[in-house]
Amino acid sequence: MRVFGLIWLWCVPFIAMSQQTITSTIWHDGQEREYILYVPAAYTGMDAVPLVLNFHGYGSNAFEQMWYGDFRAIADTANFLIVHPLGTLYNGTAHFNVGGWTLGSTTDDVGFTAALIDSLSAQYSIDQDRIYSTGMSNGGFMSFVLACQLSDRITAIASVTGSMTPETYNTCDPQHPMPVLQIHGTADLTVPYSGALWTKPIQDVLDFWVDVNNCSSIPNVTDLPNIAPQDGSTVQRRLYEEGDNGATVAHFIVTGGGHTWPGTIFGSAGTNQDINASLEIWRFFSRYTKSGLSTATHPAPQPELTITISPNPARGQIRITQLPDERLPYQWMTSTGQTLQSGILQPIEDLLELNTPGSGYYLLRIGHQSYPILMTE
Repeated sequence: MRVFGLIWLWCVPFIAMSQQTITSTIWHDGQEREYILYVPAAYTGMDAVPLVLNFHGYGSNAFEQMWYGDFRAIADTANFLIVHPLGTLYNGTAHFNVGGWTLGSTTDDVGFTAALIDSLSAQYSIDQDRIYSTGMSNGGFMSFVLACQLSDRITAIASVTGSMTPETYNTCDPQHPMPVLQIHGTADLTVPYSGALWTKPIQDVLDFWVDVNNCSSIPNVTDLPNIAPQDGSTVQRRLYEEGDNGATVAHFIVTGGGHTWPGTIFGSAGTNQDINASLEIWRFFSRYTKSGLSTATHPAPQPELTITISPNPARGQIRITQLPDERLPYQWMTSTGQTLQSGILQPIEDLLELNTPGSGYYLLRIGHQSYPILMTE
């Protein structure tokens, strides 16, 4: 899933300070492997915190996934690290080796993930019982591979528009009950909901993990409110409970949804806006440790700001209204993350004159939330 063009960040010094975005590398299996780490504002290093692995889709990259499947605002208050690994090239395209349709790839992505966890654990205070994996498309496939082949390090997984290859499905051998969350659209034309020769049907994947976790085979079903009828899709949550060690299998089936990340600010056709996939994934992850249900209390994510930005598309100037009665920081950035200007917004309402080098999409970050703005000449 490509959202931006292929964009790379320059490496920055590795300094253990809060709220940083750090591009770095490790050597594994004779290759220099790149990743982007997000250190949240709440991180102090005094207490061990969770780690979320966030894998990009086939042909995408770490930077795109950091924005497209964005957990940063959640991490800032719930206090967990996010690492966005970068895949290697397979037939000229960035990928993670999940077998099946990547058969022929020689990249050891399971070993790379283990080495990456080790490297980060040596530099940061990471709770080894609370390491989670998620991803988009190929990244969802990769998360299932880790659930099967690296379960001694992974606590729970979530897949958005991914599935299991037949090879992963047939050789899967998790070492403990594995909570699994699957988010998938019925109109996904890239990874078909009903499966294909190279990808298992989503219901087969759910049934597999229900069996592994010894969950009830009859799910609790909830139709979620259709709060964004204009997106052309609806969501139903199916929850298979009563698994060993409290493990569950959860499924958000997006009827009419495409090969997209629900709730992303980069919404395209087929993108559901009734749920925020990132928020639902963290809510799911936060319930579990490797030994079972979590008894710890963790800060809740901050509620989203309620603001109005107009006009959008814009030409040089935008008005921001319905701000809370406080002064909030903002950044005006290019789609590649380059900051063009920053400052403090006035309470309730403010008018911004924006530095805009040319037409196209830009990002306005207010507090911990980002909004895409289309600028015209």
